[in-house]
Amino acid sequence: MTLPAQISAVTFDVGGTLIAPWPSVGEIYAAAAVKHGAKNVSAKLLKERFVTAWRALEDFNHTRDEWAALVDTTFQGLTERPPSQTFFPELFEHFGRPDAWRMFDDALPALEALASRGVKLGAISNWDDRLRPLLRGLNLSRYFEAILVSCEVGFPKPSHVIFDAAAEKLGLAPAAILHVGDSLPQDVEGARGAGFHSLLVQRGVPSQDGERISSLLELCETR
Repeated sequence: MTLPAQISAVTFDVGGTLIAPWPSVGEIYAAAAVKHGAKNVSAKLLKERFVTAWRALEDFNHTRDEWAALVDTTFQGLTERPPSQTFFPELFEHFGRPDAWRMFDDALPALEALASRGVKLGAISNWDDRLRPLLRGLNLSRYFEAILVSCEVGFPKPSHVIFDAAAEKLGLAPAAILHVGDSLPQDVEGARGAGFHSLLVQRGVPSQDGERISSLLELCETR
């Protein structure tokens, strides 16, 4: 695809779009549980249970207590005591560190290419107060003229409020901004509801309909 000429800025979701847990949520959870005496804990099972619990969430505001409850649900019946009473604080701290995350291979080249062309960049993410230091630690915050974090704005995606705040910080009309993310309801539908253009990134899925891309590098094709 070619970035439309009317687009002056591109905003990105963070988790699942620019970065992902490394090695995986299941493996990190399993290692923490074993360290605290759990036996026969399957990383694969924990990943599946986390995904199930995550998808069942409603009105998740990314508070520490909500994260603790989510981890407890993931481990329910697998440990003698819930993680919130044992190793959850270690997990919470771990995911605030850069070494717990890996950038997707296309993320940095795409940001570099867009920035070199004078396109304004921003991040719009449903996250907690660990995000800003995490982006600094990953050397990503330098690319963004605007960083909007749901815990600071008070409204998570898909609320138009967080997108409105991004447009204001970028000093642009929503119609001049393209938002890219990996969630159809939060990123694509949320952005469009606020008047942004939007694209769904699905790595490994061929781009066919102009509504999604398989790599962030597709944003960098010559106008």
